Amino acid sequence: MMMSSNNMECSAKAKEEEEITKISLMRSLVETQDPSSKEVDDMTLRRFLRARELDVEKASSMFLKYLKWRRSFVPNGFISPSELTHEIQQNKMFLQGSDKKGRPISVLLAARHFQHNGGLDEFKRTPFSLFSLSGCDNLDINLLFG
Repeated sequence: MMMSSNNMECSAKAKEEEEITKISLMRSLVETQDPSSKEVDDMTLRRFLRARELDVEKASSMFLKYLKWRRSFVPNGFISPSELTHEIQQNKMFLQGSDKKGRPISVLLAARHFQHNGGLDEFKRTPFSLFSLSGCDNLDINLLFG
């Protein structure tokens, strides 16, 4: 049985309203546990909610773990290029302007990646350094690595 376009619009609108409500609930929950989460936009919270099928508790837990990981991985909010000399020397990643929301667009040439002593950790830290150089202070690692 096919739904009419009017019913589909109502369904989509109801889903959007449910997401907005859950984003608000999630925001109040995570802000009480980690005040630094006030800096995060609704789209980021929405991604975590969708990843956990709109379960506010699971999404909040996942998001708080992400914030904790982010602070340990990028303790100063940026990574100095001097920490990534091997990665930078390989010229494997470039900035190519920005998207409609002003976020930097990067191009990663995987064929230029060669393993070295810095290993995977240095490779993962490369985008933070590159984006810091570009003046971007709000890079979302999920956009880069999953």
